[in-house]
Amino acid sequence: MIFSIRRDWPALLLLAAMFVVAAVAWPSMPERLPVHWGITGEPDRWGSKPEGLLILPVTAAAMWALMVVLPRFDPGRANYAAFAGVYTIIRTVTVAFLAVLYAATIASAFGVDVAIDRVAWVGTGLLFVLLGGLFGKLRPSWFVGIRTPWTLSSKLAWTRTHRVGGFSFIALGLAILVAGWFSSVAAFAVLMLGSLANLCFVFIYSYRVWARDPDRQPPAGTLPVDGKDA
Repeated sequence: MIFSIRRDWPALLLLAAMFVVAAVAWPSMPERLPVHWGITGEPDRWGSKPEGLLILPVTAAAMWALMVVLPRFDPGRANYAAFAGVYTIIRTVTVAFLAVLYAATIASAFGVDVAIDRVAWVGTGLLFVLLGGLFGKLRPSWFVGIRTPWTLSSKLAWTRTHRVGGFSFIALGLAILVAGWFSSVAAFAVLMLGSLANLCFVFIYSYRVWARDPDRQPPAGTLPVDGKDA
């Protein structure tokens, strides 16, 4: 079972707290609030009170609900039982990240001097580190993890790619965290370049492992039709 109150109560508590904060803060908030911050941490778009107070709680709730529902449509859904605890942690830390951002934006709206950009980048780095540390415990699925044609058609490629990819994801997260503490521009550059490098690496690495796996399978849908090339 993907969802259970016993496992998901921290995420549900955080979601409830975000909506409670929105309700409590509503009367004190101005009609126009910052809803987006540029790379330098300065607000570059303003929105209505409902948008400013509800966009992050609604986004967090929608993401959590999506992560609960998607496994039901996953052809590899039987594997979720093997990493149900890890998947719960992924849902929880995702909601926690958005809750921290929300707390920072509300504090800023009340006049507290908060470096929104630093909070966002350091939080992003920590999120990457936490998720990278969980990659090795994921099992084959179509919606969670490093999904290439080769990891989805070789258990060996999936296992090794996630183990090595987890370390590279952690390294990227640490680089984002350090850069984000000092400069949003540097953190953005690290995120973009590091993500591209990671993407290329896992594609090449997963293919190389798949090519050496004697138990590999052709990627789904690539077999000849009726024994003949389509």
